[in-house]
Amino acid sequence: MSPTPTNFYDLTRDALLALVASWDFSATHGARLWRYVYLEGVTDWAAMPELPVRFRAKAETEFNFGQLPVAIETHSADGFTRKYLLALNDGRNIETVLMRYKGRVTACISSQAGCAMGCVFCATGQMGFIRHLTAGEIVAQAMHVDRVLRETLAEATPALAAPEDNSPHARHERLRNIVLMGMGEPLHNYDSVMTAIDILRDGSGLGLSGKRITLSTVGVVPGIIRLADEERPVHLAVSLHGATQEERAALVPAAKKWPLDVLMDACRYYIAKRERRIFYEWTLIEGKNDTAEAAHAVGRLLQGQEAQVNLIPLNPTAGFDGEPTGQAAAKNFQAILAEYGLPSTVRQRRGIDIAAGCGQLAVARK
Repeated sequence: MSPTPTNFYDLTRDALLALVASWDFSATHGARLWRYVYLEGVTDWAAMPELPVRFRAKAETEFNFGQLPVAIETHSADGFTRKYLLALNDGRNIETVLMRYKGRVTACISSQAGCAMGCVFCATGQMGFIRHLTAGEIVAQAMHVDRVLRETLAEATPALAAPEDNSPHARHERLRNIVLMGMGEPLHNYDSVMTAIDILRDGSGLGLSGKRITLSTVGVVPGIIRLADEERPVHLAVSLHGATQEERAALVPAAKKWPLDVLMDACRYYIAKRERRIFYEWTLIEGKNDTAEAAHAVGRLLQGQEAQVNLIPLNPTAGFDGEPTGQAAAKNFQAILAEYGLPSTVRQRRGIDIAAGCGQLAVARK
């Protein structure tokens, strides 16, 4: 029985070059293969003429490109958002979202099938945990979005499609931003997520800047500390949602394992070690955590930190009966945060009609 081919997307460039060297081929061939795949979007062996035939024959037997087939593609009425139900090779499915904004494209990608954190207002948390994704399955989502952008360039509006320069990256509408805010808890799948980030940041490939990658956690304290100690160049977003231990634990069950005071210590450690701000996420639920009292509590909790608060009006899910905060209450919340020197934004809602918004991603269990 022949061995199972390696998913190319699982390999960092260094790992690829080491593997190629073990075959007694030049590292130059491995580097060129990397550029074909990540810079030019080529996965057809016959379309890699700069690689020697003998090398291509060997690579074709050793690798597969773990592209994730699209089971369902859904377009939002907003005209800027697409959601993809992608099929994993074990029959499971995950969801990935493409969001267009003026001057940039963002991919919201998943790190797990399901989620073990159980946040009560989150559809992924309501479905429970199924399994971790491999690094290659995480990378494949970004590559899917990149491929879509290549294929739909002619359909894009001139303002979005026009390249900003003559570099190879400007040949098509680029994927510029990654948010690890899809299905799953990224810091619960730390090693695979960080390997995927290393692959996506590689300058010989997609070359995404760490400043354009945001990782969102429900507050996995060991992961936050490790992220700080390893000095990973990504933005950190922490889902807060409650400014007291009791209030937070009612919405975020993980708070029982990592209490609020322990989480705040970890966040302060991260800020001091990395010398960068944390983005705190606060889902605004009408009549529950959107009051002036709640805003003052957030202000007191975060005052003095290098922080920004991202306010997210609740998105509907079948398993939670709360309502989103109105515009006036959200603005009042912002004004109170400003009194404590805390900048804030209200998240622009995208794809709500196709359940592509924050907290809405979920698939049926099998």
